[in-house]
Formats: sequence, C-alpha cells, structure tokens
Amino acid sequence: MKTLLQDLRYATRMLRKQYGFTVIAVLSLALGIGANTALFSVVDAVLLKKLPVSQPEELVLFKSLTVPNFNFGGFNGNTNPDPTSGMTAATSFPYQTFARLREQKSTLSEIFAFAGVGVNVNVDGQADVARAQVVSGNYFAGLGVHPFLGRVITDNDDRVAATPVAVISDRFWQRRFNRSPAVLGTQIKLNNVAFTVVGVTPSEFTGTGQVGSSPDISVPLALEPQLSADRSRLRGAGQWWLRLMGRLQPGATSEQARASLEGLFQQSVLEHRAARVPASGQSPLPPLEPKDYPRLAVDSGSQGEMDVRRRFAPQLYLLLGVVALVLLIACANVANLVLVRASSRQKEIAVRLAMGAGRRRLIRLLLTESVLLSVLGGALGIIFASWIKDVFLTVGNWGGEGMTALNPRLDLRVLAFTFALSLVTGVLFGVAPALRATRIDLTPTLKDTGRSSSAASRSLLSKSLVVAQVAMSLLLLVSAGLFLRTLHNLQNVAVGFNSENLLLFSVDPNLLGHKDTALANLYRQMFDRIEAVPGVNAVTFSRNALLSGSISGREVYLAGRANSADASPRQTGEIRLHHVRENFFATMEIPLMLGRSLTPQDDERAPKVVVVNQTFARLISLEENSIGKRFGFNSDKPTEIEIVGVVRDAKYGNLRDDSPPTIYIPWLQELSRVGAVTFEVRTAGDPVASVTAIRQAVREVDPNLPVVAVRTQVEQANESLRIERLFARLLSFFGLLALLLAAIGLYGLMAYAVTQRTKEIGIRMALGAQRHDVLKLVLSQGMILTLIGIALGAGGAIKLTRLMKSLLFGVSATDPVTFIAIALLLAAVALLASYVPARRATKVDPLVALRYE
Repeated sequence: MKTLLQDLRYATRMLRKQYGFTVIAVLSLALGIGANTALFSVVDAVLLKKLPVSQPEELVLFKSLTVPNFNFGGFNGNTNPDPTSGMTAATSFPYQTFARLREQKSTLSEIFAFAGVGVNVNVDGQADVARAQVVSGNYFAGLGVHPFLGRVITDNDDRVAATPVAVISDRFWQRRFNRSPAVLGTQIKLNNVAFTVVGVTPSEFTGTGQVGSSPDISVPLALEPQLSADRSRLRGAGQWWLRLMGRLQPGATSEQARASLEGLFQQSVLEHRAARVPASGQSPLPPLEPKDYPRLAVDSGSQGEMDVRRRFAPQLYLLLGVVALVLLIACANVANLVLVRASSRQKEIAVRLAMGAGRRRLIRLLLTESVLLSVLGGALGIIFASWIKDVFLTVGNWGGEGMTALNPRLDLRVLAFTFALSLVTGVLFGVAPALRATRIDLTPTLKDTGRSSSAASRSLLSKSLVVAQVAMSLLLLVSAGLFLRTLHNLQNVAVGFNSENLLLFSVDPNLLGHKDTALANLYRQMFDRIEAVPGVNAVTFSRNALLSGSISGREVYLAGRANSADASPRQTGEIRLHHVRENFFATMEIPLMLGRSLTPQDDERAPKVVVVNQTFARLISLEENSIGKRFGFNSDKPTEIEIVGVVRDAKYGNLRDDSPPTIYIPWLQELSRVGAVTFEVRTAGDPVASVTAIRQAVREVDPNLPVVAVRTQVEQANESLRIERLFARLLSFFGLLALLLAAIGLYGLMAYAVTQRTKEIGIRMALGAQRHDVLKLVLSQGMILTLIGIALGAGGAIKLTRLMKSLLFGVSATDPVTFIAIALLLAAVALLASYVPARRATKVDPLVALRYE
C-alpha cells in the first residue's frame, strides 16, 4: 500500500507537469466513458433492473401457449412466437383463470392480477386522460410494495359493493396535486365515477406492466365494470385480458408451480368457452380438441412484463456496441499519446533500470499513471453521462412518451459500472505502451546517441493503433451514412395524401358514457364548432390516425364463383380498416380513382357500402372493375357490403410498409365500433396557431371531454421515424467524433515520425532532394496507413451493416456510394492531418538537421 501511494503521488506530479497531455487524454476518455455510462444506465433501467419490490426473484409471471389460430373469443394483450415449443405465447388470461388458479396455491404464497384500462380523469373540474390499471386486492401485498403516503388497495376494496378507492403514482401526484399531503381523501372522477384517493405509491415503483405503460392510477379489479360500462371486459364470459403473477413459496420452483396449476388452467379455459352463450351477447365458440388445449408457461416475474423491453433490446445493444467502439477509438488515441510521451522519458526509465529497478516495478508505475488518467476521465465522464442519458431519452425519443417514466439514474450500480470501466480502460490503453517503454537498450539510451531499439517497435505499435482508429471510424461513419440515407428515403416516401397544414388531436367520448345516438350527436356538434373556427378549412376524423402505428383489421369473405365446383365463400385474410367521416378523402386530399366517395346519406339506415384503396381492388378484382363488387365480414354474409368507390393508395400504419389492402367504412354504419377517434383538421395556415381555438370549441361542446395527443400530421410522420432519426443522429455524432480522434492520432504519429526522421530528411535534402519530394515522402506514409485502415474497416463494415439490414430502407447494406463517399472523406481528413507535419518537414534546414540528435 505504501508503494502504491508513492506511485500515485508520482503519477499525479507527472500528469500535472504535462498539463496539455493530461487535459486531452482525460477529455477523450471522459467522452467515451460518459457515453458508455449513459447508455448503460438506460440498458440497466430497461433490461436489467429488477422491480423495486420485496424479494423480486420469488416472483413469477404466467403466460399461455396456444396453437396457431387459437380462437380466444376476445383478446387484449401481446402475442409472440415461442421458439421452444413452436406455439404462440400470449400474455393475458380470462378472469375465470384467475379465479381458478388462486384456489390452488400449494407452490405459491400469492397469485394476483392486473390489467391496463383507459380512463378520463377529472380533478377539480380539469379533464384529462390518464393511464390506469385495475388490480386484484392482493396486488400490492403480493408484490410487497408499501405506500409512500396513505395505504394501498386491499382485498376489502376488491368487492363490487365496496367504496370506490384509488391509489395514485408519485408522478401523477406531482403533476396534478403538486405533491400535497392533502391529496388523501380527495375525490377524483374516473369516467364520471367518483373515487377516493387513499394512497400514493413510491416514486421508484412504476408498475409491473410493459415498459412505457406506467400507470398513473390503480383501482380495484371488481370495479372495472363501473369504469368501462358496456365495454367491460368482465361482461359475460369476458375477454382474455388479465395479466397474472405469483410469488413462489420458499423452496418452490417455477416448474413446480407450472405443473401444479396447468390442469386448473385448462379447466378454466373450457369453463370460459362454455360461458360464452348468446344470452351474454357473445357467440359460442367451437369445442376444443384435447390436442389443442392451451398450455401454461411460467417466466420470471422479477422485472415485470418483458415483451416490449425485449423488442428494444437489439436497438439498445447495437447502440451499446457503437459507444463501446468510440471508447476503443479513444483508448487507441490516448495509447498513442502515451507512446509519444514515453519517448521523452526513455533516459529516465533507463536510469531507473540501471540503478536496479525491476521491469515489473516500472510497468506498474506506468500503469498507475494510465489508470489514474482513466479514473479522472471516468469522474468527468459521470458529468457527461448525466447529460447524454437525457439525450437518449428525449432528443431521440426512441421509446416514446412512456419511456420517461423509467427515469434512468446514475445509482450505485451504474457508478460501479463506471468505476470498473475506468479501471479496464486504464489497463487497456496503458499496458502496451508500458511494455514497450520498458523494453529499451540501456547503453545507447544512457549515452543519448542514436535511436533506441524500442523506437521501431514503438513506431509499429503507433502505426497499428492509427490503422485501427481509421478502420473503426470508417465502420461508424458507414453505418451513419446508411442511416442518414434511410432517414432521407423515408422522409421522401410518397404517403398518398397531403400531410401539410393538418392538425391532429384525439378524443374518447366513450369513457364519459357517450354511445349510439348521443355519440353521433356529440361528434356532429364538434364538427360544426371546429369548422366555425377562423382559419379552419375542413374537419374530418378517423378511428386511427394515418402513420400512427395503430391499425385495425378484419377478415373479409368473398362470394364463391358460381361456375366453380366449390361455391363456398373465399377468405382473403385480414384487411386493414378505417372508420372515417364521409369527407375524409377530400380533407386528406386522397384522390378518388373510380366510382363515388362516401356521403352523409351512408348511415345506419342505408345499404352497407365502402370505399377501398387500389391495392384491395386489385386483390379481389384482378383486371376487372371492382365498383359494384360485394363482400362481407362474415362467411354467412359474403355479399352484404358493396364497393362504391376506389381511392389512391395511402400509407397506413408507417412509412416503411407498402400500402396494405384497405377498406374505408362510413362511421355511421358501424357506430358501435367507433370509440376513441383522431380528428384531422385542415387549416389555411400554420395548424398550430389554431390549437387554442379548437380546444375552446371542444370545451363548448363538452367541458369534461379532454383533447389529447395534439400534433400536426408532419409531426406524426416524424414520430414514426424516431428510431431511424436517433440512429442517424447518434451514429453521425459518434462517427464524426471517431473521425476527429483518428485525425488527431494520425497527426500525432506523423509529427512524431517527422521528429524521429529529422536527420534523415536533412541528409536527403543535402543530397539534392526537393521540398516536394520530402512532402511526398511524409504524405505517402500517412496515406498508406489510412488506406490499410480503410480496407480493414470496409471489410468489418460489410459484416456489421448486414446485421442492420432490417433497419435500413431504400438502400443496400453494402451500398457502394456510401462506402466510397465515406472512404473519400476519411482519405481527405487523413491527407489534411498528414499535410501539417509534412509541410513542417519541408522547412527543415539541412545544416541544422545534420547536427540534430
């Protein structure tokens, strides 16, 4: 320890003595370590961190495994292919399953349920839409979550006759109540039902659902019918919609829990299907064969639901690889600086060796300096990380609004990662220079004549580091170039409608109990009020906004051909649907190609009609005119609906996919399916200028109806490109940073080479060499290293970009234009970096150079 402290004191003096070197090295390392720390904090929050609950490793999350095309009879949740079984893994269960499983808890101490619901919340007359969840009475007790204020929901609250109570999140408490302790006992209205706030959850607890779904309000499961009314998922047999979790008994395993509960699960599925009778408004389901019985699956519940988190994992790990590459480039640059610095310390090291110092002792001394540098870089990197992590979450907005609830923190886990990374970084860039610096020939070094034997090896190491920097820089810049071209291509995709001067906002009157005639009248009043706003040219709406990522679909049946041996209805598969106002095409400026558009007369009393896009027309008609053709959404009514018009294809869910077969349905003919909608308002000028007046117009119709998700259509399209924009920005930034570091490294090497070859250059000039010959000699050395780096980097880039193929659009992963352009850019920067030392070499005075030692 005494020796270590001595080495630290000496290293500190040396770093203070060479202030310029220290500042450059620390800044280079700080940026690399800071970027890695920031991204690790996001990765930790999204993929690694466990729930802030009691003993999270004891929690299990249930899933069901079903055969393909299993008929749930109503499902709300996520489904994904299960690679192990070849079946489909589903996240949700019917209430009947929850009721059955909690009867048998031999391997579990608790089984609890939760599910997200949408609510209109009214606090002191101010209406808004909030994220909410219904939870079983033992939800918080099963998790081991204690309230920050008040109490949590209990089994006594989870009864139909109980007084409605709610527990709010810390974030909602801050936003709507300014963290006032007087919130306890306050009444809030959820979908016009009064609830009493009885508690606030801790700030670190953001729920057990998917990332981005952090609930603002929790209410008892038994009160869901009061919140949802006719849309209740518990009505009749109910839907598959509840998420189920449990806590293992001490010593029990997940497999034991699965085996003990699978029989009950399958029994509950049969009971659920049997409960679907016409009296409950639900059509019966066909009987299940034993081979088609769903199976129960059990995952770890220590992190809550992971489906969306796993979807983000490839993007996060790719970014983690990018910032790790930047850190490697920074390390290579600092290693080169350390090598150049070591050349001035050869006599010091030789004297130490001559006086009996062991080589291992000197290596430890030099490594102490390197580690001290990296620790200083790590300390400064923590400050950078606090800024960069916010850039990942806000500037790129890659995870959407809900990701901000994660609030990645630089906690002890992240700081431990930073410290470990700093130590590894110090060893990484310090060990090779330390080995080279202590491998010297004592006699010529002590005599201070000639060049030491280590110079050549040190020069080879420096050249290798520069080549590596160039190669890694090309890899990053090529990736950035491909993403920039992808972003440009997507921004210039023809969307099929006019996205300029369009303001979008969403409302959900169903949450306030509006339905049927009352709902239709409400919308008509909103149309009239908004159309009267100055500057508004037209108003329409659709169930899903274009390019929002939200989709609706149903299967379509066509009448069988009369002359065919099989005249049964033909099924086309799932087709995209749009429930729209009759002026939707005129407002969105989607051209009508054939037939007529929708009209106000296409209401519930009129024959069922639709307008379709060109892709759907080609799907069902081939070369024939599709006007007048008929189809149905049920196999027993394949001629119920008539096609009266064909419009031009328009992008539906996103900019990447081709326009899918799409059917536009008059909203009045399927009013029961029209709930939350998005209004599209065409304005004469800047649509943002009309926002205040439009909000007031909606408030005049219903002051309790909140206007949410206000944005322009251009912003909506840009929102769909957040991943591409994030990658383009970050890769461009880190690529340019890598290019700068590579240029600095090349400049340093060439400057060092010129210094080492001063005498040689003087001899060449004394023998008749011209300045352009010297310039060519020095430049050729730098360009050879650059070309080697470009060649190696191009090979690595080809392999890497093929892994990113699914993220690209309109450009090949091996696009020659991008590769050539980046190679030329690197060559130009390398030429500039080499030119300054080369030009200095041409000004060498031969007489001075011949006396140079």
